[in-house]
Amino acid sequence: MSSPSTAPGAGIALIVLATACFVVLDTSTKHAGSLAPVMMLLWFRYAFQALVTFALRLPVQGLGVLRTGSPRFQLLRGGLLMVTSLCSFIGLQHLPVGEFTAMVMLAPLAVTALAAWVLKERVSARRWVLLIGGFAGALLVIRPGGQVFGWALVFPLVLVLAYAGFQILTSRMSGNENPYTTHMYTGLVGTVVMLPVAIWHWDTAALLAHWPWFVLLGAAGTFGHWLLILAYRRAPAATLSPYLYAQIGFATLAGWLAFHHTPDGWAWAGIAVIAVCGVTSGLLTLQETASARRRAETLAR
Repeated sequence: MSSPSTAPGAGIALIVLATACFVVLDTSTKHAGSLAPVMMLLWFRYAFQALVTFALRLPVQGLGVLRTGSPRFQLLRGGLLMVTSLCSFIGLQHLPVGEFTAMVMLAPLAVTALAAWVLKERVSARRWVLLIGGFAGALLVIRPGGQVFGWALVFPLVLVLAYAGFQILTSRMSGNENPYTTHMYTGLVGTVVMLPVAIWHWDTAALLAHWPWFVLLGAAGTFGHWLLILAYRRAPAATLSPYLYAQIGFATLAGWLAFHHTPDGWAWAGIAVIAVCGVTSGLLTLQETASARRRAETLAR
């Protein structure tokens, strides 16, 4: 796959729009879960992605959109994202959108730890400090006696681990797989695996009465991931990663507008710590990438 083109402004705009789409997905999921079975909503979200991606890419790639050199990794990647979505759909029924999103945004920091462990990448002391700071912020959000402390916290925590694994696997596959093929397989794996569960929980009356919410969930998830693909084709991940934390702001605003929920003081402090550590980590990545590029250019002279 070719390297990203140099259009950082466009990439940043696309990544911010993608985070807005994911907040629409999460907020709609929390509301729609009171109207229809959550497992049915989750299946529709993946079925929508698989069908729309196939329909849009078939005229361009033909059946080549199904061709992959890493079928096992595609299945594993799709399974990890499905676990991520499952934890999200269930967890959002029990936790506020803003606090849930803040905890989920620990995933980029967890990727740092997982990369050091699995990929044996060197992680600087500053990164470990930021990683510890992010987890400290999460403890402020989920502290005993707080608004969100309870058994449902297992869902964002498992989500962070699953999504970190998803990101590591995506990084390893990115140079060998067409991104649209990967996007299509992500939807296909979720559709096939969740189909028996969706049938068990099927509610035709809910689908007919609330079908616009089903469509909104599918469109927000599909369009959000499509925007991510476009963003990373226009700017490097190091440039874009700090802007992913715009999702915390959007989510907190959505929680207030849709559900009249405002985090308490300690939760605000934890959200701020997570955001600062995450953005700083992203800026540090950008700085290290630029330094490595300058060193390479110097050696090449």
